[in-house]
Amino acid sequence: MEDNLPFIGTGWDFPPTFQKADSSNAMTSGREDIENSLKILLTTKVGERIMQPRYGCNMDKLVFEPLDSTLQAYMKDLIETAILYFEPRIILNSVTLTPVYNEGKIEIMIDYTIAGTNTRYNYVYPFYQVEGVQTLDY
Repeated sequence: MEDNLPFIGTGWDFPPTFQKADSSNAMTSGREDIENSLKILLTTKVGERIMQPRYGCNMDKLVFEPLDSTLQAYMKDLIETAILYFEPRIILNSVTLTPVYNEGKIEIMIDYTIAGTNTRYNYVYPFYQVEGVQTLDY
């Protein structure tokens, strides 16, 4: 099924890249734009966006926390709430957290349906807790 429909939207590629030839920025649309939006939402601190002070997840504050069931439940709630309020193009089916203890990582799998097309997708976001520094895979 086509997921590049106009109502899904078009936005800047993340991380932003620019073409030297025509002085334009790279754009994404459809499912790729939604997944870039989810990546931005998960990596933004609450209060960091000027015009949307409640936007974000505050996941950076969890870097030094132990990988236990309490942390997983808290992270799941943060993610579900942020997606509910700030990504209206999708219907959230589930959020699954899979800890990888020997790597200090939690893989976050977001199962969602694009609201207008009824097409189901998964997005996996790795949240690392290695040596007290949060690193992201892009």
